[in-house]
Amino acid sequence: MTRHADGGPEEGDKMVRQKLQYFVGNVTEKKFISASDVKLLQCHVLEGGVFNRHEAEALLALDRSVDADESWAPVYSSLIVNFVVRRTLPSGTVTADDALWLTSALDLAGPTETSINIAYAILDEAQHVDIAVLDFIMRCRQQARLQKLAA
Repeated sequence: MTRHADGGPEEGDKMVRQKLQYFVGNVTEKKFISASDVKLLQCHVLEGGVFNRHEAEALLALDRSVDADESWAPVYSSLIVNFVVRRTLPSGTVTADDALWLTSALDLAGPTETSINIAYAILDEAQHVDIAVLDFIMRCRQQARLQKLAA
């Protein structure tokens, strides 16, 4: 069965949702995402990638809540970037709605190095990006400069 970027319920979604919930619960309990967890996520949990905002938001929340092996950031970033750039319609375009959703989610508890890298990767890979992504990057850069001045 096909899955839809809008998060519409399908049979395949239930299985992925259950696998992802189990994965999130397991690593949250351990308070760490290991290299084997990253491989499990890639090969068995989200082997087809992220297909809806609920899955993306689960990963975004997980990134902020636990420490992780160095293999996590590139895999997590790739999953989010591929979803935003290729799975949402029209492919290659980050609409205003998608950009506002993404930047709000990335900035939820303050920007991180990984969230900034995700925004830059989206700029690199998308054919058209709404201004909200650029605004997010500029705000992050300004915050970084202010923090350097305060230190």
